[in-house]
Amino acid sequence: MSITITNTYGTAHHVSETNPAHVTSCDRYRLPLVGTIAPGNPGYEDMVDMLRENGHDTREGYGLIFLESEEFSATYFGSIEQIEKYKRENVDGTATFDASQGVMYAQWPHGKGWDDFLPRTFWNVKARGGIADGVGLVTAFAHTETPDAEVIVYEFEGTWSSGGTPQQLVTYHCTACHLDTFHDCGHVHENTGPSSRRWAARQARQHLISAHRHGVGDTKGPCSIIRELRAGVRPPVYRA
Repeated sequence: MSITITNTYGTAHHVSETNPAHVTSCDRYRLPLVGTIAPGNPGYEDMVDMLRENGHDTREGYGLIFLESEEFSATYFGSIEQIEKYKRENVDGTATFDASQGVMYAQWPHGKGWDDFLPRTFWNVKARGGIADGVGLVTAFAHTETPDAEVIVYEFEGTWSSGGTPQQLVTYHCTACHLDTFHDCGHVHENTGPSSRRWAARQARQHLISAHRHGVGDTKGPCSIIRELRAGVRPPVYRA
């Protein structure tokens, strides 16, 4: 596919050789969650099914590190002792862990056991300097057809219908065509974790591919939200 998608904000990601919308890995991650599971924990047997199926269920309990970037996520399974040591040494946020001691899986697990274990997470967190939890820019890509335009992935507070109940949502906005994603095939997703943001970023990449193939459209969208997020201001709930 003769198109290169370039990050203008956030971490550059590695993509499939045949599909620039499909992210395969990343060189830099956050480690937002660290924990342990052991026999007796609710859902433990279901949680280790993925390890058992791949011949990796070799321990009586596991230490877990959940990694995420703007467009990708991974889960590390190691020994409980290794992860407890990492937690002690990471009080100042500078510790590293040796991934060769365990096994890494692409993306965060989900399903029985995991859905109750993993909390809802956002890329923008107020405690780390974000405008608010789940409100802010996630990443952006240079538009391939319109100079100085971008396709921007962002977390925001909005409602599915006017006057509805506000929710944390994630979508993208193109500053070339000003697409309103609420009115274009439902490109808005409930913002529940890394998989939601990965989905939105993939939609943004596919939008660029479409513009490259078919040209730029002319619809209207919520540019004001992007302006406020860039300025570090919490915008009003969209469509409230």
